[in-house]
Amino acid sequence: MYEIPQFNFKIDFSKIKNYLKRLPKNRFAWLILWVVILSSFLGFIFGTISSGYFYIHFKDSLEKLGLTIPSIIEKNNQEIKEYIPQASQEQAIINTVKQYSPAVVSIVISKDVPIMEEYYYNPFDGLGPDFQIQIPQYRQKGTEKKEIGGGSGFIISEDGMILTNKHVVLDDAAEYTIFTTDGKKYPAKVLAKDPVQDLAIIKINIGKDTKPFPIVKLGDSDNLQIGQTVIAIGNALGEFRNTVSVGVISGLGRTINASSGANSNFSETLEDIIQTDAAINLGNSGGPLLNLKGEVIGINTAIAESAQNISFTIPINKAKRDIEQVAEGNKITYPFLGIRYVLINEEIKTKNNLPVDCGAWIIKGTKGEVAITKDSAADKAGIKEGDVILELNGEKITQDNSLVKIIMKYSPNDKVSLKILRDKEEKTVEVTLGERTE
Repeated sequence: MYEIPQFNFKIDFSKIKNYLKRLPKNRFAWLILWVVILSSFLGFIFGTISSGYFYIHFKDSLEKLGLTIPSIIEKNNQEIKEYIPQASQEQAIINTVKQYSPAVVSIVISKDVPIMEEYYYNPFDGLGPDFQIQIPQYRQKGTEKKEIGGGSGFIISEDGMILTNKHVVLDDAAEYTIFTTDGKKYPAKVLAKDPVQDLAIIKINIGKDTKPFPIVKLGDSDNLQIGQTVIAIGNALGEFRNTVSVGVISGLGRTINASSGANSNFSETLEDIIQTDAAINLGNSGGPLLNLKGEVIGINTAIAESAQNISFTIPINKAKRDIEQVAEGNKITYPFLGIRYVLINEEIKTKNNLPVDCGAWIIKGTKGEVAITKDSAADKAGIKEGDVILELNGEKITQDNSLVKIIMKYSPNDKVSLKILRDKEEKTVEVTLGERTE
């Protein structure tokens, strides 16, 4: 119910007339003044009435078009209503979480660990009361199943295939249990581990009556943009299942050296990685990073411990190859050249007096790791330590286009041409790529 304001005006024209008699008698000037005063007064009156009329009759039409006008005459009788998101981005986040959270799972890792008990031993037993010395000792008294770790994953097939991180499932002696958002749990087994990337595929052991699982939708990670909004879902800290955090893509094409606190022997270099400021914690490993269309664009894999909100994600396009191979044969393979190298830049060129500022320089490791793997494709092709690989099939090797990145475009047994620099002379070598498995 709306009301139009009522205005009551009473004007004493006699006072105005007496006031005007005291002013200079310039009729033309006062005629203009009267016109201005009268126009202003009538404009105020009719403007107020017409605005109230316009507000009442056109308010609903404006709201249907998504427009609102502030009200100073509407009664303050609004009712408390259910919150409705006003921004399209906010609604997109809510829709994505509702639709795809059921396909995000928590992975709990259990293992039989020894039960140790304490007892006391007296090495001087029998020598009398003056030699009552008790030395604490420990011995195993059976085993118990104990939770030793956890992570996240997401379902990629209705029969229960799950994509996660390799460092989540490194322990072959462990047992894996999958918890879904509806409170159910299932045993699972590891199908395959990626020999190059921090990726693994596991599968739920399903029964005859198991219904098809909800699955995610895979997106395209080749056309991402810095500043793009992303959503992370995962088992934060191994305790808070299906935790949702939102951020943006804060960097692309990163190269990091990753290690796992839970698996101290696990360490690898990850290239072409997405950086995001979406909050990711321990336990989020293996969970999905989604765009606002609900498509998975990455697998959350690492965090920068000495910083805040700097996290790293493997692009989903890197995992599509693994998914296809496992679906065909439960095995993930990569082309293998069999060399150890460093990418040359201006600093490495100057420090080592190299003739070029780009390429892959084949050298031993700092701990004596061999430069050429015996009987590998490189070894069979006659490549030597100290060679610099400049190109593979005509594609130049640079800091932004590493040898590993180029080789990933090929398959085992593919024949490729390498342009190498040896003793300041360029030559071409034909190589048949080998096969690398876990």
